[in-house]
Amino acid sequence: MNNLLRLVGRRLIALPIMALGVTLLVFFLMSFTDPSIPARNALGEGASQEAIAQYMDEHGLNDPWPVRYVAYIGNMVQGDLGTYGASQASVAGRIATALPITMQLTFIGLILGAIVSFILGVISALYRDRWPDQLIRVISIAGIATPSFWLAVLLILVFSSYLRVLPASGALPSFFVNPSGYFARMLMPAVALAFPLTGQMTRIVRTAMVEELDKDYVRTARGAGIPEQIVIARNVLRNALITPVTTLGLKIGYLMGGAVVIEVIFNLPGMGTAILQGIQGGETTLVQGVVIVVALAFVIINIVVDMLYLLINPRIRTV
Repeated sequence: MNNLLRLVGRRLIALPIMALGVTLLVFFLMSFTDPSIPARNALGEGASQEAIAQYMDEHGLNDPWPVRYVAYIGNMVQGDLGTYGASQASVAGRIATALPITMQLTFIGLILGAIVSFILGVISALYRDRWPDQLIRVISIAGIATPSFWLAVLLILVFSSYLRVLPASGALPSFFVNPSGYFARMLMPAVALAFPLTGQMTRIVRTAMVEELDKDYVRTARGAGIPEQIVIARNVLRNALITPVTTLGLKIGYLMGGAVVIEVIFNLPGMGTAILQGIQGGETTLVQGVVIVVALAFVIINIVVDMLYLLINPRIRTV
């Protein structure tokens, strides 16, 4: 237990350091953009050079980027990520409405991909080199080779345009008010996001299962007359899940990145749409805030997965 607490403490100490590094990198890269862009967006294209210069002085846009970074971090700790647009809308407010949708899509895709890949990977390992394994191999290769955005367009053409059974656009209903409408709206984006992940994770689960099934303790258990189902459920699955769970945690960042594109295709008002809005409108403050929040979410999720890995694998706790 002491070793576990020590390892968890290390992860928690690393969290603010990694978060600070992420914000520093994003802010540094965004500092290469023209600092007058936020002023022009706020004042309008017809603003005079004197008004733009005054706005930049008042908002510290002429300061060196390290000075602006320190001020930005101070404001961010207080929940202030700046404003954007002529209406001076809050970046934090825009993110507060967009981030939950992105996280919902990401985790629905994650859960869908994890469940399907776990089932297919286990079946593939148990029927190694037989027809179920060969069929699942074809499915997994197809998943690996299929881009999410291409599958998204294909799903829209088949299920929305041709069969007309699922909506491809429109408002996202509340889960608590209209759960069937919510899942109907999120199903195609989640499938498009999860299919490539399913192909990758199926191969990883199969490989991990095969490696465990070939170990000596499995043969010893079988020789002792322990039923196959008990050996697999109590020992093989527990040990084989260590690598897939770790890999799945690293895939969350991949899914979040994919969700950004999928949201635009399906017109979901998430972080992807917010980034697109910022890029099209030249709103560097909005783009910067969204990118930083997505990056921080990725860091936090991976720290949580890392600690979950410690709980799943007792052997790591003794390191």
